[in-house]
Amino acid sequence: MSTIPRDLRYTKDHEWARAEGDSTVIVGITDYAQDALGDIVYVEVPTAGEEVNLDEPFGTVESTKSVSDLISPVTGVVAEGNTELLDNPEILNEDPYGDGWIMKVSAESLDDINDLMTAAEYAEYLEDAK
Repeated sequence: MSTIPRDLRYTKDHEWARAEGDSTVIVGITDYAQDALGDIVYVEVPTAGEEVNLDEPFGTVESTKSVSDLISPVTGVVAEGNTELLDNPEILNEDPYGDGWIMKVSAESLDDINDLMTAAEYAEYLEDAK
């Protein structure tokens, strides 16, 4: 069973989001997603100043199995991309909820986060998908 931290919110595309402070949202992929992808070999990390939009791609993650779009759970401007992933994409496999975060966004509204699934809802979503 995949790890599902209770303090995060989740998308049906297997991204997670955590609000930090007034408007910053940290975004990454779930343990379930990294496990399904297998060995991650490349991550397209957004750069500071890029605009991201709710439910639209903001990058890709490439594994030995496939290439998948990363879908933004919020609308806003990228405050920081995790450039450590450019040289060490395997961090996503090793620590998807910690050092494997992908971007920090200055969100237009934290309402986007509130519309995402809770940990319990995401766990149920994964069960239903089986």
